[in-house]
Amino acid sequence: MESAIDVQGLSMHYGDFVAVDNIDLQVNEGEILAFLGQNGAGKTTTIEILEGFRSRTSGSVNVLGHDPQDAPLSWRERIGIVLQESEPVPELTAGEAVRMQAAYYSNPRNAEETLEVVGLTDSADQRTRKLSGGQKRRLDLALALVGDPDLVFLDEPTTGFDPSARRESWGMIEALRDIGKTVLLTTHYMDEAEHLADRIVVIGAGRIVARGTAKELADQIDARTRITWKPSPGDAAPPDHFAAITNDFGNLQVNTENTLASMHELTTWALGAGVDLHQLNVARPTLEDVYLELTKDVSR
Repeated sequence: MESAIDVQGLSMHYGDFVAVDNIDLQVNEGEILAFLGQNGAGKTTTIEILEGFRSRTSGSVNVLGHDPQDAPLSWRERIGIVLQESEPVPELTAGEAVRMQAAYYSNPRNAEETLEVVGLTDSADQRTRKLSGGQKRRLDLALALVGDPDLVFLDEPTTGFDPSARRESWGMIEALRDIGKTVLLTTHYMDEAEHLADRIVVIGAGRIVARGTAKELADQIDARTRITWKPSPGDAAPPDHFAAITNDFGNLQVNTENTLASMHELTTWALGAGVDLHQLNVARPTLEDVYLELTKDVSR
């Protein structure tokens, strides 16, 4: 599979401070890759280098066949960018903003079709200063897509969306993959990364600390299903082989790799001991759990 992004040994220093420390990163054509990291992890610096906005200290970077530091204007037309924060010209309508952006490209998408893709058709004649926060993020996405890019950088694209709008945006992002676009996504919503990404790369303190699918990341930390319940005063203690612990919420917790067998054994014991398993809950590890575990010991 061809790589849309191929990074080898990328480093970025600011004096004695190492923002990005000798990382390798590959993004395949047509995939959605989630690039996750805490604030200050080196994520934004890396992306700005990939976008051609920042020079690097060392390493090789190839994006769509060119080094972003000296790529031609034709290369710029092949990428779309949704920044963390942007402010459209307040006097323009949403439709005018998209049509103006389209005029910068030699072969853009149809502006009206682009507005429809991001769900702004009904707001096309509304001044951008009157758009809600979620509508402005939709407009940001429209401005990134109207050039019909091959590669789209989405930097926290659903920030400010309500839950319903965020789920709708997922469909838009998935549609990019369906038509062969490559997407590099950053987000602080772990459910968003888990739902959208084909692969996930985690950066911490300037270094890549993990990469793979959500399941592969969970396997790296031996994440297990959690069975929890709230004990009552006077309850019999569970047998020692359950290895039950008291978690941060005061509930008893059993971690298991075999959920069905453990549940059968636990409920059989509870029935025999006359124990009510109040607030019984079975939860598989989320990507957020995995992410926190992967990054808990990472520091500058």
